[in-house]
Amino acid sequence: MKNLSAALLCTVFLFSAAGCGIQDRLTDLVNTGDPEVSEEPSLAPRVYMDEIRGIVKDFTGNHLLIVKDETVYNFDVSQADLECQGGIITGDTINVIYEGRLTSTDTSTVKALKVVDAYHNKTELKEKKTYGQVQGFTENTITLKSRSGKTATYPITGTEQYYQGGIRAGSWVYLHFRGSFGEPLSDDPNLLNARHLKVLSVSDIDPMKIPEPTPTPAPQDQKEQQKEQLLRGIIQGVNMNILQVAPVNSDTVLNLDISSIPCHFSGGLSSGARVKITYTGKFNGTSTEGISILGVTGEIPEPQKKSAVSFTVSGEITGSTANTVTILSYDGIPLTFHTDTAVNNSTGGLLTGSSVRLTFNPADSRDSNIYTCTKIEDA
Repeated sequence: MKNLSAALLCTVFLFSAAGCGIQDRLTDLVNTGDPEVSEEPSLAPRVYMDEIRGIVKDFTGNHLLIVKDETVYNFDVSQADLECQGGIITGDTINVIYEGRLTSTDTSTVKALKVVDAYHNKTELKEKKTYGQVQGFTENTITLKSRSGKTATYPITGTEQYYQGGIRAGSWVYLHFRGSFGEPLSDDPNLLNARHLKVLSVSDIDPMKIPEPTPTPAPQDQKEQQKEQLLRGIIQGVNMNILQVAPVNSDTVLNLDISSIPCHFSGGLSSGARVKITYTGKFNGTSTEGISILGVTGEIPEPQKKSAVSFTVSGEITGSTANTVTILSYDGIPLTFHTDTAVNNSTGGLLTGSSVRLTFNPADSRDSNIYTCTKIEDA
């Protein structure tokens, strides 16, 4: 038993001595910076990011063409965020932020992350004006032919319009816009590409000045003239001078001839937008027979709450980015919408080729050609 106790005491002594030696060695390594102790190098690859500034040449919904020093770059922006305050307007200067290393003009080696307004850009787009004869007119487009023979179809979704003498084929109007015409869409030099301009206003008078509402006649005057009345309706569509309106709470669709009556559409003529029709006579509930239409006034979108917005556009999806979707409207114009805050009730998953109806408020895009979508539905 005495021998066992002695052995145990010797073992404890040896471990204690060894422990003191290890502690001293660690202390020496810390104090002397022995090269035997070193951190392992990080295995994570280094991410290289850069940006390029250029002038917008074209935009297809998921590809963006810009020009820098007369060189064209074609970026796949399908996974990028579009954060340009003025939208994607041909002739405007923007920056593309990307990941990777750009070799010459080969953009396939990089990943576009963001498209943003050019930092400290001093070349702000100036407002321009054209004067043209109406060749075509729909919810989202107006086609004008200038005195020099140039023809262009302009996007007018959400654009304020006032026609003092009505709108019809052959009438002359002023159109204010920002941007430059894009690449020609055909070999015809007289056909201009206005697809990615921002149209600010259209009117048959310039400057556009909306008259004050006609005061209601005093009772003594009502015996001498017919009393003006109001009919509230919802826009169903428009084709040149024929505006289709459904009276509120009615399945009837009225075809209004607006070729020679004053019309003011503060937020454009999108389907679903509400209008007021001023008329005299007796409305029979099904047609315009027996009434004289004096004017049509659209709703003002600025005070609209999000839940009350009724402006809509329908079309087929042609491309998308991380926060936008681009459609080709049923009247043939490409339109881009921010979708990151929209309620999506569609069943197509926003895939290319899906038909959708987008609700938006024109007040959010007075200076931009990218609209803010509030709701997405199947068309």
